[in-house]
Amino acid sequence: MDSSHSRSPAAAGLPADVIIEDPAWHRAMRAPERVARRAAAAAGIAATVTLASDRRVQQLNAQFRGKNKPTNVLTFDPPAPGMPGDIVLALGTVLREAAAAHRRPAAHLAHLVIHGALHLQGHDHHHPGDARRMEMHEARLLSGLGIPNPWKGGR
Repeated sequence: MDSSHSRSPAAAGLPADVIIEDPAWHRAMRAPERVARRAAAAAGIAATVTLASDRRVQQLNAQFRGKNKPTNVLTFDPPAPGMPGDIVLALGTVLREAAAAHRRPAAHLAHLVIHGALHLQGHDHHHPGDARRMEMHEARLLSGLGIPNPWKGGR
């Protein structure tokens, strides 16, 4: 993802740099920046987290993945060694998924930031065994944040 803002805080290993591209994130939950920073820190990654609209994520998904639809989270590898990767989340999709799963939007946001962070660390879920390992890792990290395992039906 091309971004013109400074990446030095995240590159220096400091907390994640969070960009609120869509101000509606503030109406959807309290302190979305704090939620995103805590989740990235729990995953042990410095990244730029962009909280965007479905429309923006749809544009990025079409441009970089050839899929002209929004998705919950996109990750982009670092542009150069020593720089952070990017995690971009779509507000409408995150809210719809949280509602469908009967989860708090902030808990779902934390889950998806961790999910994106694990992708940036090389984890994947294309095969059932890999998916299970990734889910278990996400559940452990979420537990450390006081967020129930999303696959156990908890809120």
